[in-house]
Order: sequence, then structure tokens, then C-alpha cells
Amino acid sequence: MDSGKLVVLSAPSGSGKTSLVKELLKEKLNLGFSISATSRAPRGKEKNNLDYYFLSNDEFVEKINENAFLEYEEVYKGTFYGTLKNEIKRIWESGKHVLFDIDVYGGIKIKNQYPENTLSVFIMPPSIKELEIRLRKRGTESEEKIKHRLNKSKEELSFSKKFDVVVMNDDFIETKIKLIEIVNEFIKS
Repeated sequence: MDSGKLVVLSAPSGSGKTSLVKELLKEKLNLGFSISATSRAPRGKEKNNLDYYFLSNDEFVEKINENAFLEYEEVYKGTFYGTLKNEIKRIWESGKHVLFDIDVYGGIKIKNQYPENTLSVFIMPPSIKELEIRLRKRGTESEEKIKHRLNKSKEELSFSKKFDVVVMNDDFIETKIKLIEIVNEFIKS
């Protein structure tokens, strides 16, 4: 398969998109996970080349200059995230469709580049208050970072209308079932 379909899941931090991506990958949907590149340090048990491609800021900028990214964003000051072009090629060559767990801006960029082949899904949190609870439960970030993520979330929520589908994640099991149906229908179309 030289080309296939692209399934983008985007949401503010704490909306549950990463958990939903993991559930989609367990299904028989022929999806391959697009590993994002980042200049941030690994968190917890994250592994290089599995959870992310961890790059230094210099390495990330070098790849930008090489035009190696399909999309990238300085999500937080001094912290880059992006999708390497060879990541899509790797997944398509394995005969699978690409599944992205990506920020809102990156999701829109991918949809704009591949409008016919991309399903863009915005995972809507029940509320900002619930996002705050989820971010605090993670226990991985400082108070300052949590506040920054919550402020950024308010802006990201305004972009939901630019996505093909908005799915409310207020009940994880129901959301997962609905999302599997939506993705399966798109892949079969």
C-alpha cells in the first residue's frame, strides 16, 4: 500500500485521546500508530522509538530545516512536537492505515494536506473542570504546567468545528464503542 487512510484524533490534554488511541489499536481496523517526534524529555515509562521519537531541540530544528516533517508545532515554549514524513511511509508500506494521537493544530494541518484521505476526530472533554481533575490525577506535571495546559485547552476547544467529527468523552466505554464504529465506517468507505 503506497497510500492509505489517515485517522486523526485530537483533543486538549486530559481529554482521553491517548487512551482511546490505545483502544483503537486493539481492534481489527488495520491501523498503525504514527509515532510523533518531540523535543521534550520522556515522562514516566515512555520509551524512545515506541511512544515518541525523542529529539533534542537542535535535532528537531535540523529536521525542520531538512523539511522532514509533515507537520510540527512548538506546542509549549521550547517544546516541539511533530510528525515525520517517513512515519506515514513506514505505516503505509506495512499495509496499514495511519492513526494519529496529535494536538489540535497538527490535526488540522494533516486534514488540510490530505482532505480526502483523512478522518479528523476531535475528542471533546465533558468540561474544563474535568480536564483539570484528569491532569492532576496524572501526577506528572507542575502546577504551572497544569495551568498552562488548561489555558491552552480553552483555545483548543474553539477549533472543534474544524474537525469532521466531534465525540464527547464523558463515558469512556460508550465513547470507545462510538469511535470504533466511526473509524470502521471511514476505513470501509
